[in-house]
Amino acid sequence: MREFGDFANIDIDKLLSGAESHFAQMGGMQEDMAKVVGRAQDEDELVTVEYAVEGLRTLDIHPKAMRLSSSELAEKIKAVLQDAAQDLQVRMSAAMGETFGEEMNPMKFIANPDAAMGQFNSAQDAYKRTFDDVMGELDRIRRRLE
Repeated sequence: MREFGDFANIDIDKLLSGAESHFAQMGGMQEDMAKVVGRAQDEDELVTVEYAVEGLRTLDIHPKAMRLSSSELAEKIKAVLQDAAQDLQVRMSAAMGETFGEEMNPMKFIANPDAAMGQFNSAQDAYKRTFDDVMGELDRIRRRLE
């Protein structure tokens, strides 16, 4: 009897242990992501921000900042907040790069949706080819058994 092509040579134990390892990595990464904090401060050191996954963690305003107009202070806070959020994204990308490797870093796809769609389409095509191969092989087996 003819075997299922490459599928007959799959080491199921290795496949399962690899999946378990990936799930453990993901669990550890989730814990690490909860600890990542982006930080920023303006050049005058009047506004300091810490930004985390849950959002704004701390906002420190130096008393000297009260000398600024309300619109100047608001602009300074928004700019520093944006810098802290960007710092958080950079730190998260680095952490995910360590876990997944730079080639499959999910943060890379957030910044470049076209690359994400390319990867998705490529995976979809590979799945379709594999599915078609398996179904063809199963059909050949069915015909032999009849």
